[in-house]
Amino acid sequence: MSMMQEFKTFALKGNVMDLAVGVIIGGAFGKIVDSLVQDIIMPVVGKIFGGLDFANHYFPLNGQSADLTLAEAKKAGAVLAYGNFITIALNFVILAFVIFQMVRMINKLRGEEPPAPVADPENTVLLREIRDSLKK
Repeated sequence: MSMMQEFKTFALKGNVMDLAVGVIIGGAFGKIVDSLVQDIIMPVVGKIFGGLDFANHYFPLNGQSADLTLAEAKKAGAVLAYGNFITIALNFVILAFVIFQMVRMINKLRGEEPPAPVADPENTVLLREIRDSLKK
C-alpha cells in the first residue's frame, strides 16, 4: 500500500473527522466565550469594583508611568499585564465549566450514568470489623 493510500485511509477514519469537526467548533465556541467574558462579564465585574477595567492593569517593568494604557506601556518596554491574565483565566474557567456541563448533558441523554462505587472486597470489610472491635 502506498503512503498516499495509507494517509487517505487514516484521514478518512471517523475519529479523525470527528476530531477535525470538534476542533473547528471548539475554536468558534472559544470565540463566543471570549466575547462573553470580554464584553459581558468583565464590564460587570469592573462596575462592581468601582469602574475597574482589568484589560489595562499592569505592573511596569521598565519604569513606565502607571498612567499609560497597556498598549502605550508595552511600546515603552516590558510590562507584567496581570489584568489581561485575569481576563484570560476567567475565560478558561467559564469555557471549562460550559464544556463540563455539555459532557454531563450528553452523557445523560445517552443514558450513561457515572459508574457506581465499587463495593469493598469481603476481606477488607472483615478487617475493618476486626479493627473496630479491637478499638472497643
